[in-house]
Amino acid sequence: MPNFIAKNLKNKPYPFGKDDVEFLWEACGRTEKLIYTKSGDEDFFIITKKQDSGENFVIKGEKLTKPSRVGLLQKALCIYRDENTSEVLSEAFAVKNNRLTQKTSFIADIKEFLEEFNELKEKFPKIFIEIGFGSGRHLLFQAQNNQNALVVGIEVYKPSIEQVAKLAKVKNLDNIRLINTDARLLLSLVGSNLVDKIFLHFPVPWDKAEHRRVVSKSFAIECERVLKSGGNFELRTDSREYCDFSIMHFLNFKDSELSIYKNRNLQISSKYEDRWKMQQKDIYDVIYTCKNDSEQEKLDDKMDFAGGYDVKNLTKNFKNETFKFDDFFIHFEEIYTIDDNEILLKVAFGAFNKPEQCFVKVNENECEYFIKKPLLTRENLKAHNVLKEYLANAANYQRS
Repeated sequence: MPNFIAKNLKNKPYPFGKDDVEFLWEACGRTEKLIYTKSGDEDFFIITKKQDSGENFVIKGEKLTKPSRVGLLQKALCIYRDENTSEVLSEAFAVKNNRLTQKTSFIADIKEFLEEFNELKEKFPKIFIEIGFGSGRHLLFQAQNNQNALVVGIEVYKPSIEQVAKLAKVKNLDNIRLINTDARLLLSLVGSNLVDKIFLHFPVPWDKAEHRRVVSKSFAIECERVLKSGGNFELRTDSREYCDFSIMHFLNFKDSELSIYKNRNLQISSKYEDRWKMQQKDIYDVIYTCKNDSEQEKLDDKMDFAGGYDVKNLTKNFKNETFKFDDFFIHFEEIYTIDDNEILLKVAFGAFNKPEQCFVKVNENECEYFIKKPLLTRENLKAHNVLKEYLANAANYQRS
């Protein structure tokens, strides 16, 4: 995450800024401040906090609201540094105008993609999804050789996304979309019977932590739901244990068709596969073919709040605590004060294997998810309803 360390803050009054960057207000937590920032067409928080020594200030981007174009954050940090700090001691960022600040059609956040998806699935008769595409060799190969398919790449490592976007632009491939998210979250939001192929090549095996694997019982169920009848999920791995683990989950379906290969050669090889072959490791393929049509799922809710809450009581009664239910949880992490009449709550909630974090901005007249609204999933909707009940109870509760 881009950051710098300064000896002093000038504490300029809000709002201030320069060019197309504005710093509008701050919210104060126990150990840090959030600075509400607009840079270009995006808004996000930057954080200021004292180092552990208590002598200097660390200024950095806030992870939850980090903009999709990191260059906008870097630019904002540069201007905040110049306008509101003195005696900069170190920096860990550099603005490169030839990348990151320019929006590209290849990269989309998950909400942008879902908004565009209805149009894309009409344009492309086939849909491929690759989970964890890394250097992008296989993803680019599929896009080049299947120009009638929308190839959706999901990756948690942003530099990979930026590099593959550059390569897609050079190759003039307009059938690629790259998303920085958890694959399990995206699959839960895709409609039923839409996808032709799902690729999962060389995932981290997590042999000592099965719960961290991409493949799980719920993942297999989601794959079956989103795949068309006749569509395939393809695992390629150097881990025999991961291979056997995945077979177990995909064999649990009533109608299950699996093809299994060992040391099969493909037309395209990833850098990891090249490495494993040089080490003479075995490579395993598990291909599941969907045989069923799944029911369509639809959630009709806007996940809004009906009004405001008593800020003073909320502040007085707030506790860092977690509530766990059968298939979801909600964790109240932090409270930030904007002024006497307005606060921010930082909350994590949703499914255990695909949680979301969000900020909730509260005053006596209005309550809203701020900057980024949680996605509408079954588990998030349940957690949202618990959140509303919590806010009402905490706002009305009077300690004796």
